[in-house]
Amino acid sequence: MAGTKDKDLNDLFLDTLKDVYFAEKQILKALPKMAKAATSDKLRAAFEKHRDETEGQIERLEQVFELLEKPARGKTC
Repeated sequence: MAGTKDKDLNDLFLDTLKDVYFAEKQILKALPKMAKAATSDKLRAAFEKHRDETEGQIERLEQVFELLEKPARGKTC
């Protein structure tokens, strides 16, 4: 029975990873538009900083997929 439990946890972890990856990719697409629409330099700079951080998050998620030997693929959440 432990094998099934482990498989369920692994599947849940992978699904969560796919959800997070999808969300980060969506955010990365939206941030440049938000920066362009920003009405102040300070707000624009904050969006640009967030974009850089999001790119780093995506790279780390891709490393996790690689360690799991799974394709880095998002799942619409």
